[in-house]
Amino acid sequence: MQKFITIALLAFFSLQIKAQSKLNVVLAGLSHDHVNLIMDSYKKGEVNIIGIAEENPVLVERYKTRFKLADSVFFTDLKELLKHRKPDAVLAYNAIEDHLMVVEAAAPLGISVMVEKPLAVSVKHAERMTALAKQYKIHLLTNYETTWYPSNQEAYKRIKQNNAIGDIRKIVAHDGHQGPKEIGVSKEFLNWLTDPKKNGGGAIIDFGCYGANLMTWLMNGKAPISVTAITHQIKKDVYPNVDDDATILLEYPTATGIIEASWNWPFSIKDMEVFGKTGYIQAVNSNTLRTKEERTSYQVEEVKSLAPVYSNHLNYLAALLKNEIKSENDLSSLSNNVIVVKILEAAKRSAKEGRKILID
Repeated sequence: MQKFITIALLAFFSLQIKAQSKLNVVLAGLSHDHVNLIMDSYKKGEVNIIGIAEENPVLVERYKTRFKLADSVFFTDLKELLKHRKPDAVLAYNAIEDHLMVVEAAAPLGISVMVEKPLAVSVKHAERMTALAKQYKIHLLTNYETTWYPSNQEAYKRIKQNNAIGDIRKIVAHDGHQGPKEIGVSKEFLNWLTDPKKNGGGAIIDFGCYGANLMTWLMNGKAPISVTAITHQIKKDVYPNVDDDATILLEYPTATGIIEASWNWPFSIKDMEVFGKTGYIQAVNSNTLRTKEERTSYQVEEVKSLAPVYSNHLNYLAALLKNEIKSENDLSSLSNNVIVVKILEAAKRSAKEGRKILID
């Protein structure tokens, strides 16, 4: 009997420790459809959502009903919410323009923030957010789906640590889909995604940020010398206020980056090609690499899963808050993502003015 009691107690304490180790988070907004990912994690018991700030009653009712959330979880104002709840972090699922407001509310309270990509709607906002993060010593992170792709992490390891393809000469990133309306995003998401003020642009922002993020990482956290961009409005009747196709050229001292971002792909795509002096690596999708060296044929392989701490944004954030890992120049880091915003702002200027823009 004593043995069974001991086992039961161990199981109980194990569950208690697991419950305590889960992040307590507050959500700022519900209008970004990526919020469904965190909601699914909540449903699986992987995270505690202790508060949600959302002023749209339609969204509140939708998520309250779908995920059986109590009325007490919801607030209309983030600052008011944070007077009553003390989360480990605030996760932003609102318009890009509103990311600054989230940091202004959370940073003075010493609460770290993770926003959905990109970091900010403008360099001015990014600089203000950076100043707040440094002043109040918080983590300010940006979440990209592609950060957690085993293929991208394995490509980086081979390129940067193993020198598998020699010095980088060209990086090409293809990102996008058939269009947000065409794939059926929510009305609330579509409203701000196609608003040049709320989102900062169309496809150039929505999908241009992925390539800028990956290229900054591969180029050791350095900004490009210059940015040149071309944008199109191919579907003016669908997206009258923003671009729906963008090509961005990044000039580095010994390499070139080409970002192809579009709402006009025939299918969803997120891949990255890296050409080096002696070889080639392509992250075809989240788990597949395609490689080639001179005088060899293409090799395709499935890569192994990442360690749990690097497999998703919640595990990563939890480890970072516990000081188990550091975020310096990685894909989620503030330093990387300030450069991303600079690239995107320069790209918009270049497309508008029809000229190359130098990066300071």
